[in-house]
Amino acid sequence: MPLHRTTPGGFADVYTQPLSRVPLPKYRMPEHSSDPREVYELVRSELLLDGDASQNLATFCTTWSEPEVHALMNENIDKNMIDKDEYPLTAELESRCVHIMANLWHAPHERSTIGCSTTGSSEACMLGGLALHRRWRARRREAGLPADRPNLVCGPVQVCWEKFARYFDLELRQVPLEEGATGLRPHQLKDHVDENTIGVVAILGVTFTCAYEPVADIAAALDDLQRETGLDIPIHVDAASGGFVAPFVQPDLVWDFRLPRVASINTSGHKYGLTPLGVGWVVWREAACLPDELVFWVDYLGGNMPTFALNFSRPGSEVVAQYYTMLRLGREGYRAVQQSCLDTAAHLADRLAATGRFTLLHDGRGAIPGVSYTLADPGSPFSLYDLSDTLRMRGWQVPTYPLPPAQEQTVVQRALIRHGIGRDRISLFVDDLHWALTRLTTPPDDSKRRGFHH
Repeated sequence: MPLHRTTPGGFADVYTQPLSRVPLPKYRMPEHSSDPREVYELVRSELLLDGDASQNLATFCTTWSEPEVHALMNENIDKNMIDKDEYPLTAELESRCVHIMANLWHAPHERSTIGCSTTGSSEACMLGGLALHRRWRARRREAGLPADRPNLVCGPVQVCWEKFARYFDLELRQVPLEEGATGLRPHQLKDHVDENTIGVVAILGVTFTCAYEPVADIAAALDDLQRETGLDIPIHVDAASGGFVAPFVQPDLVWDFRLPRVASINTSGHKYGLTPLGVGWVVWREAACLPDELVFWVDYLGGNMPTFALNFSRPGSEVVAQYYTMLRLGREGYRAVQQSCLDTAAHLADRLAATGRFTLLHDGRGAIPGVSYTLADPGSPFSLYDLSDTLRMRGWQVPTYPLPPAQEQTVVQRALIRHGIGRDRISLFVDDLHWALTRLTTPPDDSKRRGFHH
């Protein structure tokens, strides 16, 4: 119900107040102040026209959190994460999160491992890339070699890596997907790396397909290359999606610091880390993997704390939420949540396969909780873009896009399962999917179309 206030005439209703009688300002700030409850209701009313986050199967980001998370974030909304002198306990929680992740990812010296929070996995990726670049540049200069043509090798990556290469003036060598592949294949590396390669990015949860790239096999291929050529090329694992999945539900998968060639790992706390939007993480194998020239030291509580980030002022409440979630769920809780999501994803994949309309690229098993698929019939009377548009009529947001070169002719659709999206919600989605398929394959009969009436 709308919030109310009493007017001088004694009639209380938000929608009779001056601000509600005109379109809300778009280009100029209003001259006068308004009642906070009135403004709240009017802004809230506009935002109701946004899509329902629980029907958004496109996003990796957390769309459901416990009330205690909301309370903690609200209580800490005024804390600046970068101001470690004023908020030393918030900084301490950040440090605890880093060490917990170092333990999850089998860092050799977890208690002395260095890392930091970021505004998201994109910033974390750029920090990992900067460290690779500076280490490569230092080695080249020490050897008396030119250091002006760095490149970074990867498969199909999220746009943040393209931004990193463009912003910091590197060549991004994006290896084309092979036919039938869902990510970078190890044997492709030898044709793309050279003495100017600062590192290889391996993806634990490919944005386009939901699959894991075989990090251990990529490391083995680089080991072979070093024996043949002497090139020692480190790996950064972009675990934006899989970093909080694999340790709990695929514990035997070797992808992390158990591989000596892995120098750094990033993840997104606000994806499968299960915290609200606004926090990512990057952790280095050991302090030596982060060049000293990139580290700033801040004194607090009588000691020194290393900081390394692109952003300066940013909220500390997301870090508080991450630590709460780690304590609240523990390993058992994370395992239960992620396994439930995987089971729901596998159920969705089976329902999609049963329609006979789709060819699955990722069936929700063995990687992140999601499904990716193409149309089974190249001569289908509708496209996946048509299907996305039709599903939007029922409120569902399901992305459709071409795979990166050289498979641009392959159009893919993807659905992600997150905490808060249960079996019942997916059953409703499948019902609407069948409705959409019928609508797209049945010629319209205008004689049966009538206007709405009571």
